[in-house]
Amino acid sequence: MTYTSLDFGITCIDAEYVEHGTACLYLMQEGDECAVLETGTCHSVPALEQLLLDRGIGVEQVRYVIPTHVHLDHAGGAGAMMATFPTAQLLIHPRGARHMVDPQRLIAGATQVYGADLFRQLYGDIQPIDPLRIRQMEDGEKVSLAGRPLEFRHTRGHAEHHFCVWDEASRGWFSGDMFGVSYSWCRFPGGDFVMPSTTPNQFDPEAYLASIELLGSYTPQRLYLTHYGELEYSYEKAQLLAQQIEVYSRFATADASDEVRLSQQLSDYAMGLVRQLGACEDEVELRARLGFDLQLNAQGLCVWQKRLQGH
Repeated sequence: MTYTSLDFGITCIDAEYVEHGTACLYLMQEGDECAVLETGTCHSVPALEQLLLDRGIGVEQVRYVIPTHVHLDHAGGAGAMMATFPTAQLLIHPRGARHMVDPQRLIAGATQVYGADLFRQLYGDIQPIDPLRIRQMEDGEKVSLAGRPLEFRHTRGHAEHHFCVWDEASRGWFSGDMFGVSYSWCRFPGGDFVMPSTTPNQFDPEAYLASIELLGSYTPQRLYLTHYGELEYSYEKAQLLAQQIEVYSRFATADASDEVRLSQQLSDYAMGLVRQLGACEDEVELRARLGFDLQLNAQGLCVWQKRLQGH
C-alpha cells in the first residue's frame, strides 16, 4: 500500500491504476468523520480499507464518497466503496448520477476505448449503487464534514458531469481532471509541467478555460490532483494549462482527420514545453512517458472536431 499523509487531515492514496503514481484518491479526516474524494477502481478498495484499519477508523465513520466525475479512473470503485461503507452517501454531479445507478453505458464506452481485456484488467467489477444513497450536488452547494465545509462547483470542459470540490480549510481544490495531469516526474528545474486532459468524449475548450479561471478566482494555495497528488497552485501554472488548450484547439481545428499525426503534433509540442522547464531526460523516455495521455488527448480532440462538424 502506498499513501502519503498531507496537512489538513488529508491523505493521498495510490489508486493502483495502470502503474504506481498514475492515479490517486484522498481520505479527508475531520473529527470523527471521513470523506473519500475520488474512488479509483475496485482495485483501490483494499488499500483504503487497510489505511482505515491502521488508523482505527471504522467503516461507519466514512460519511461521504465523492468522485469528481464518472470516468472510471475516478468513479469505477464507487460501487465497491459504497458496499464497503454502509452509512456513506455518494455525492455526484447531477449529470453523472444515472451512470452510478446503472453503469452499463460507462462500461460499454470504456470497453470501446480500451478493449475488453484491458478494460477488465484496469477496472475490474463496476457495481451499481442504490439511488437512495446518492445525493446530486448542484453548482455552489455545500456539505459539512464534522463542521468542515466542502463546496461543489460545476466545472465543464473535460466532461459535462464534472465538479471540483473546494476545501476552505486547506484553501485547496480537489480538481479531478480540470487542472490537468502532473505526475511526480513532471517536476522540472524550471517549474511543474501540467498538461490538460482532453480525453473522449466531451472536451469543450471554451468551457475548460472558463473552469480554470473559476478555480483561480478562489485564490487557492494548492490543488489535489487525481493525476497525481498535491500541487502548489500558481497563476503561471494556470496560464500554462490555458495556453496548451488553445494550441490543442488550433491543431485539431487545422486537421483532426489523422489521429496518429495529431498525437505526434501534441507530443512535439509537449516536448518543447518540458524542455523550456529544464527537462534533461532522454527524449525517447520523455515521449514514452507522455505517450499514453497524449494519445487519449488526440482521441478526444478528434471526437470534439467530429461533433462540431455534425458527424
